[in-house]
Amino acid sequence: MSSTPAPLEFQIKRTRIDIFSAALRARNEFGGSTIAIVDGDERELSYNDLIRASFALGSAIKRRTQKGEAIGIMLPTGAGAVIAFLSVLAAGRIPAMLNFTAGTANLRSAMKAAKVDKILTAHKFVEIGNLEPLIDSLNEDADFIYLEDVRENLGLKDKIAGALGPIMPRLFHAEPDHRKPGVILFTSGTEGEPKGVVLSHQNIVTNVEQVRAHIGLDPDQDSVFNPLPTFHCFGLTVGALLPLMAGVKAVFHPTPLQPREIAKRIRDSGSTILLATDTFISQYARAGEEGDMSSIRLAVCGAERVRDETRQLVRRKFDIEILEGYGATEASPVVAANSPEMNKPGTVGRLMADMEYELLPVEGIDEGGKLRIRGPNVMLGYMRADNPGVIEPTENGWHDTGDIVAIDEDECIWIRGRVKRFAKIGGEMVSLSVVENCASAIWPDDMHAAAAIPDPRKGEQIILLTTARKADRSAIIAWSQSHGVSELSVPRKVYHVEDIPVLGTGKIDYGAVNRMVQEYSEA
Repeated sequence: MSSTPAPLEFQIKRTRIDIFSAALRARNEFGGSTIAIVDGDERELSYNDLIRASFALGSAIKRRTQKGEAIGIMLPTGAGAVIAFLSVLAAGRIPAMLNFTAGTANLRSAMKAAKVDKILTAHKFVEIGNLEPLIDSLNEDADFIYLEDVRENLGLKDKIAGALGPIMPRLFHAEPDHRKPGVILFTSGTEGEPKGVVLSHQNIVTNVEQVRAHIGLDPDQDSVFNPLPTFHCFGLTVGALLPLMAGVKAVFHPTPLQPREIAKRIRDSGSTILLATDTFISQYARAGEEGDMSSIRLAVCGAERVRDETRQLVRRKFDIEILEGYGATEASPVVAANSPEMNKPGTVGRLMADMEYELLPVEGIDEGGKLRIRGPNVMLGYMRADNPGVIEPTENGWHDTGDIVAIDEDECIWIRGRVKRFAKIGGEMVSLSVVENCASAIWPDDMHAAAAIPDPRKGEQIILLTTARKADRSAIIAWSQSHGVSELSVPRKVYHVEDIPVLGTGKIDYGAVNRMVQEYSEA
């Protein structure tokens, strides 16, 4: 395995800049002709290509929109999404990243919250993704602007902006205050209607610099393979903007759901850093043939807990070390991560630079508490559908993550679970994540999801859904007894299902799981 470059020192002064200006700064630092992106079709784009296209498209967008307006972006991971994002910023508008897998109701709610009535997309994407029904259902809510149409109809003024913008950027880009909104992303909607998360320019640029300072990136040797969606903050900040601002080539793949193709592209591209979730990387490792992923020196995983089985699989088959991290959209998103120098399996590592935390006591939890965080990467606030376009600010900069955590002597964070993902059984708090972890240890090749329903005697009872055909309670009881796990963590009932519902980000859709458990219990 190649040696790891030394992390940079975190410099707050590098964060007082708007996102588009940070992209221009990277072009100047690393060279306009340097390849920045390899797209899903293997097309290579340099920094100059990106900046020219962003200025030209930004000029066209400016004519069709109002200053400061939120413009929806509905595109797969790739150069098109990055150019659309940068062009909206170049135009002095705010990109709102729309989750095209979320369904019409959630999309309408998200668009209402951020007052989005114009959406950038592409004919090719709509056609390949069979999204015509979704577009038809949203047509009365928004005007769709297709990138192909804009490109074909660029006027002389737009072409001049594309040619001269990179040379005289201040003529065509009025640098906004770095403390103002830079992007709007949306919560998944599994715990109520989606909320708009408003991140400032400084929030995003800070998180990029925090991650750069935390894990070493070498522009001369590293390239990042990113199959994660840009409507998810991990895919946007870490997968698209971090490589761009750090001078590291990004290899994009339009969907994370093609394990064989992804393993092959990793081999062909020689990528050294892979962004994934536990679910996705285990699929890639199983689908990949010997040597397919051997160029990867680091796999950075977030969004869900990394299982021991996954860690062992990728280490045994490809000699890859997984760095597990922890994030929240509200924190741009990286809150904590392991590093090559301090990689402590089971934890999500240490907090990013310049962040502070506090643990709030939770009844029934003896070790740890509910995590609150504050720092320059924490959001400006939420936008909600019942108060469109209005930012509800944080409470003195603090964000309540809703996660129960413990922090050890090395300042590493152990995630115990979400407050909402604990069951109260006989007065004791039982983590549903522990229930799933037990099932994963017994049946590592399958997916598992636990939920709690009311119980007239004990308060609540736990139900497990699993894709393991041979799963039963007796196996979980035996495993729990031999591994010292409380019998309260054994589910009352186990149901076999064909599939566990998953969100477009790779996380389990617990809203859908809860509905399924309710249906099974009432049957």
